[in-house]
Amino acid sequence: MATSYKPHLQYSDYHDLTEQIRFQSTDGKIWFAEQRMLLMQVSAMASFRRELVNTLGIERAKGFFLRMGYQSGLKDAELARKLRPHNNELDIFLVGPQLHSLKGMVKVKPIQIDLDHQKGHFYGELEWVDSFEVEICQTELGLMHEPACWSLLGYACAYSSSFMRREIIFREVSCRGCGDERCLIVGKPAEEWDDAEQFKSYFREDPIIEELYDLQSRLSSLQNDLDQQEGQYYGIGQSSAYKKVCQTIDKAAKGKVSVLLLGETGVGKEVIARSVHQRSERADKPFVAVNCAAIPPDLIEAELFGVEKGAYTGAHQARAGRFERANGGTIFLDEVIELPPRAQATLLRVLQEGELERVGDSHTRKIDVRVIAATNESLADAVEKGRFRADLYYRLNVFPVQIPPLRERQEDIPLLAEHFLRKSHHAYQKRTLGLSDKALELCLNYHWPGNIRELENVIERGVILTDSNESISQDALFAVSPEIIETSCDDRLNDFGTIVHGSDIATGGDWVSQILTSGVSLEEVENSLMRRAMEDAGQNVSEAARRLGLTRPALAYRLKKSGILEESEQH
Repeated sequence: MATSYKPHLQYSDYHDLTEQIRFQSTDGKIWFAEQRMLLMQVSAMASFRRELVNTLGIERAKGFFLRMGYQSGLKDAELARKLRPHNNELDIFLVGPQLHSLKGMVKVKPIQIDLDHQKGHFYGELEWVDSFEVEICQTELGLMHEPACWSLLGYACAYSSSFMRREIIFREVSCRGCGDERCLIVGKPAEEWDDAEQFKSYFREDPIIEELYDLQSRLSSLQNDLDQQEGQYYGIGQSSAYKKVCQTIDKAAKGKVSVLLLGETGVGKEVIARSVHQRSERADKPFVAVNCAAIPPDLIEAELFGVEKGAYTGAHQARAGRFERANGGTIFLDEVIELPPRAQATLLRVLQEGELERVGDSHTRKIDVRVIAATNESLADAVEKGRFRADLYYRLNVFPVQIPPLRERQEDIPLLAEHFLRKSHHAYQKRTLGLSDKALELCLNYHWPGNIRELENVIERGVILTDSNESISQDALFAVSPEIIETSCDDRLNDFGTIVHGSDIATGGDWVSQILTSGVSLEEVENSLMRRAMEDAGQNVSEAARRLGLTRPALAYRLKKSGILEESEQH
């Protein structure tokens, strides 16, 4: 159904938007819903803009700021429907202009807005008052030869296009930044603009940037090839804990020494094992991975060491085991603690003698295999309890490496999340906007008992539940919200634009309950508040009125009526 903006309608009710703002002052963070925000001086942005114009030229700088605004518009369009799910289309659309005003970027005065979602019709005409980009021109760049509100325009294009689910282009038809009387923008579907293709070129990456990216990609590809040749691939991670593991592995990789990887389930032991293989001189030989816990105990010897025809019921033909298939290369024995006693004895002989016999055979075969074992339990404890052979343990434990759990690699979580996002996007043929800032914050504070494997599953779930071109929210990640220890209370804005401390909000309910149960009258509560406000304001009525959210005459009347004003004058 078509809706139109009427100038007399109330436009300045931002309450549902301001209540989304939270100040985590002790953590150095500001939140709007699930987006992390910044307070930044306009002067700093002005200096940055001047530098970009001087470095890249006006056209390339314009494209940069248009694209920057475009990304912000996409995020806010996603929020609009979530914030006003039961409102009409026009009220939902107005979230964008209101957010522009709320963020201090520009005061938006809608003149005409006509939209019809079903028919795809859209026409918008709005005035921008006190644009921060005009202020930048006035203080840093001087008057421009063409409209200068670049990032605001990119925002309007992205927000409207995402909202209407069709390409909408806004143009600044007049701008105070180039000497006009006012900033006025007009928006309509792209096909209704004669120069749409020329304008859309600003939203494509600059050819120079693309060329640099292409060269960077080629360099990265060549570096990866070199890394593969030298075996220096260790998966994803830049934390000090993970780098220490990689440096330790480097020292053992080139030799034949057995490596024992220790760590919780899901920390990426197989990735490290493959890294050891690629780093070694055996990199061009087979790498065979075996999960010892997944093979039935009565079949484990045949799987590992091979079997001859007729060795047992069902052995209809001779076949090589995993060790023979890994000959010359590396075998990775995951969950080695699950090997039954007989298989442990056979493995010990293979390690000591470098030869094996297939099940049901008396012929000895020489093999050259490097063994990398892994377990999430303590082999030393298993030896004490008689579950694992001591001599095999000492043979495997020549070079133990402890892989840290994900909770000790917090810096790596964003990198891993981005990797799994790309993987899931490809698998499900969709493209989300990635994790919301709040969702990433949740990931950084979660303790991840399932480690990297759990993170991969959580990201996959988020991609499945999130529509294309939307951000993955906290709710999409976990079926049940995990318990996170709160380190601080969030501050927020009240209806008067004043920051209210989170501790005050948190204890508000108890404060009210105490008053109701104490038998104190409303008049006593009011008098106490006024006395405290006057004390804190140094007996300044105007300041006390501001703190109480009252006008000065209204507070003065109440003070006089209660006798508090006379008390103040006496003091």
